[in-house]
Amino acid sequence: MSARHTWATAVRVLTQLRHDRRTIGILVVVPCLLLGLIAWMFADSPVPVIDTIGPLLLGVFPAVVMFLVTSVATLRERTSGTLERLMTTQIGKADFLLGYALAFAVAATIQAAVLTGFAIWVCGLDVAGSAWLMLVVAVVEAILGCALGLAASALARTEFQAVQLMPALMLPQLAVCGLVMPRDQMPDVLEWLSNVVPFSYAIEAMQGISTAAPVGEVWTNIGLVGVFVVISLAAGIATLRRRTP
Repeated sequence: MSARHTWATAVRVLTQLRHDRRTIGILVVVPCLLLGLIAWMFADSPVPVIDTIGPLLLGVFPAVVMFLVTSVATLRERTSGTLERLMTTQIGKADFLLGYALAFAVAATIQAAVLTGFAIWVCGLDVAGSAWLMLVVAVVEAILGCALGLAASALARTEFQAVQLMPALMLPQLAVCGLVMPRDQMPDVLEWLSNVVPFSYAIEAMQGISTAAPVGEVWTNIGLVGVFVVISLAAGIATLRRRTP
């Protein structure tokens, strides 16, 4: 693995993203529209619903959107033959995948910053904890979506298959992560399953911020999400194929 090759790959991907207005719209505008729509739905509610569900959505929307964009974009490199041509040079699989991860981590940071700012200053989200810490969780969760998308792209053979993997990998996590009901109220098997999916710790971190929980607990959950990011990237590197048969 070479830091120079990784950086060169990241710069190339960021340059492509900068000229792709549709992808930029999906990354930045769509999550804000969805959050704004939900805030508008409950605007007349006597209870500030957005203060309850807003932090949870900030932990979900970035990951889902980044998963979709990352998996499709990475798979396109393989199906178009770009990856195979790159592999004839000194660039290795780790350089390629980590370069993509770095580039989309930059995009994820911008996305999370815009979405968090939109939630606070436009939708009126009010949290008991630190807004900056909420931004950190949103960024880490978006990077998790990138890592899962990179791992999924290594398994899929077509862009359609990459899209199909999204509900297979994302929906079960959303069902058991504590978004639908508290994890400690689930059946034992589902509670155990919730302990091994990264979304659970992202949701716990967001819930901790919204209720002003100890900062140490929030950072512990952020660290656990980071561990899943590393595992996903390692899985993607190990399973990445040079070309799609």
